[in-house]
Amino acid sequence: MRIAWARLRSRALIGCFAAVSFAGAAVEAQQRAQAPAPAPLVREGTTKKIAPHTYVISDNSVQAVPNVGIIVGSRATLVVDPGMGVRNGQAVLREVAKVSKNTELYVVSTHFHPEHATGVAAFPASAKYIVSQVQQADITELGAGLVTQFAGRTPVMGDLLRGATFRKADISFDKTHELDLGGVKATLLAVGPTHTRGDTVVWVEDERDGVIFAGDVIMNQTIVSYSQYSSTTAWMNALVQLNQLRPAERENPAVVVPSHGAVGTSNLIAYERGFFQGIQARVRELKMDQGKAENEVVMSVSEEFKTRYAMWNSPDRITAIVSNVYQETR
Repeated sequence: MRIAWARLRSRALIGCFAAVSFAGAAVEAQQRAQAPAPAPLVREGTTKKIAPHTYVISDNSVQAVPNVGIIVGSRATLVVDPGMGVRNGQAVLREVAKVSKNTELYVVSTHFHPEHATGVAAFPASAKYIVSQVQQADITELGAGLVTQFAGRTPVMGDLLRGATFRKADISFDKTHELDLGGVKATLLAVGPTHTRGDTVVWVEDERDGVIFAGDVIMNQTIVSYSQYSSTTAWMNALVQLNQLRPAERENPAVVVPSHGAVGTSNLIAYERGFFQGIQARVRELKMDQGKAENEVVMSVSEEFKTRYAMWNSPDRITAIVSNVYQETR
């Protein structure tokens, strides 16, 4: 009788501790959710080599921080997406100095958004800023307004972007621009309109390895972000072009570095193409075969794909994509 009572009391205590533990975990999760977002600062001391001449400073999953690329040849160095404002650009330059002694320096932004392009202002006058003609149009027409918009989001962003300017291009190109850095070649490809009108992807041929710095054109388990200028047709064409650089089925597929999120491989291109193709097929079926109205198609397909891709980040972006696909489906 005493043994049974002891067991019953022990179980009650375990249940009580479990309830307390569960409640504690719930409180901890709530506190994390309510905690202020980390400051959008490039984290120094985290640079990692991903290919013989190629390095990445991870965004560490911090919003408004890009994955920064550093490609080091025997003669010159290229930096991709140097962060938001002069303070972040200076942090990137300190990381560059740890892996490169080259005095010849190039810098490129994958698009004109402030966390990708305004850090260029920290670079010395001797560094060459390479900008596609279409991205330059984005900077000229939309850059100042977007800086103001970003600066108003948080006091920290306001401080980082105080007095922010877009540096004038030293080298302008139309569709492609090649750089021989010495033992490693980087090709800049203007694609779009995708995330913006003037997205630039950097293809690095690094010995046996290939690395694609994809900007916001390719994401890792995150729904891509559309703007009023985006085109699904152009986006699909860009994915086909990038897949041809180093297809996933090859023995040594390319490393893909999205501008935000985890580094992956060429498989990310296939996943994104599958996402778009699925939406295109459903929209075509409902619009062309069944003759349904736009609002019905957009609502139905959006809900279907939000469920299908519930494990991906930013599912709220799907509606804009479906709407664009509907407009382009003939």
